[in-house]
Amino acid sequence: MATNKLTVLAVQTATAGERSLQKLYDGDGMYLLVDRKGGKYWRMDYRFAEKRKTLALGTFPEVSLAAARRARNQARERLRSGEDPGEIRKIAKLTAAHRAQNSFEAVAREWHKEFSATWTEHTRWKNLRILEVNAFPWIGDRVIGDVTAPELLAILRRVKDRGLLDTAHRLRQTAGMVFRYGIVTGRCERDISLDLKGALPSKQQIHYAAITDPEKFGALLRDLWAYKGAFATCCALKLSALFGLRPGELRALEWSEVDTEQKLIRIPFGKMKARRLHVLPLADQALVILAELKSLTGAGKYCFPGLQNHDRPMSENTVNAALRRLGYDTQSVQSAHGFRSSFSTLAHGSGLFRSEVVEVQLAHKHGDAVRLAYDRGDFLEERRKMMTWWADECDRMRASNG
Repeated sequence: MATNKLTVLAVQTATAGERSLQKLYDGDGMYLLVDRKGGKYWRMDYRFAEKRKTLALGTFPEVSLAAARRARNQARERLRSGEDPGEIRKIAKLTAAHRAQNSFEAVAREWHKEFSATWTEHTRWKNLRILEVNAFPWIGDRVIGDVTAPELLAILRRVKDRGLLDTAHRLRQTAGMVFRYGIVTGRCERDISLDLKGALPSKQQIHYAAITDPEKFGALLRDLWAYKGAFATCCALKLSALFGLRPGELRALEWSEVDTEQKLIRIPFGKMKARRLHVLPLADQALVILAELKSLTGAGKYCFPGLQNHDRPMSENTVNAALRRLGYDTQSVQSAHGFRSSFSTLAHGSGLFRSEVVEVQLAHKHGDAVRLAYDRGDFLEERRKMMTWWADECDRMRASNG
């Protein structure tokens, strides 16, 4: 059968005219199908197992005449080998769909959607972001059951070699949760992250920079109270010292969580790292600062709204940036998170309060699971006394000049 009857010009100028469809034959079963709207489709008719079939080869101009001919010739080669090119195409599409539905990225995003409702906002962001940055670009499109331990190890080492050892460990843990979700949903058979236990150097213990000497802490407090930056930042600095909250918990504080009548802050389940309601008693000094702050930001949702977008809390770096402007190295002297260590050290060291009372104030778990289940009061009255003592102690340290 003669082939290559068409020319590029004939393809470019082809129209259906008065007909609904026009066929221009190139030979060996291939033709250009033209409709009245100007659409041009490459097709190839063939027979397989005594049945007449049609194979789509693409559309013009996305698929050129030369490319369509190559596709036709490849299909003819398959026919000569006893294969049905149409069935091979169907299988390829099904395989591609299977890969898309069962890729590491698809399973990871499904896992994230399934469980993220029980996480804090920061954890939701962090668990997805660590995968988006460090895993998806390399294994995201791989069928999860085909990912090997050496592949995962290469990703972990890439992160570790950037100086992010703790991130590499967290990535292995997060990937492990994805693989385990893949197992229970029938997409893979093993959690290969378990094969990599011990494959990375041990995690570095994080010690947040903190001043624990009363005299030096007093000097720090004087600097905080003298800070000349944005008013909301001034308040955040002072309350960082008085509260002992984690920086993320402080900056995400909402006015609906502040009860000035009961002198309490109630941070709900889902926002706290410990995944339970945290009740924070307020000393009078803290109430004064909050009252001043409410005049500025009380009309919005957040006590500390962002500078650019009031619908979001202030940047997580705001307090640390202010400390650096005051001359404190946040890596070696005092960090935003370090205020918790300052409070913990001085409260424990005072000998006035039971250890578990201090730990509950810091939203740390204390005791065994049974005790935690029944200890609903969380030593609230003792903590009221402690936070009043701490605010008074901060006043005393701030007033003392050595």
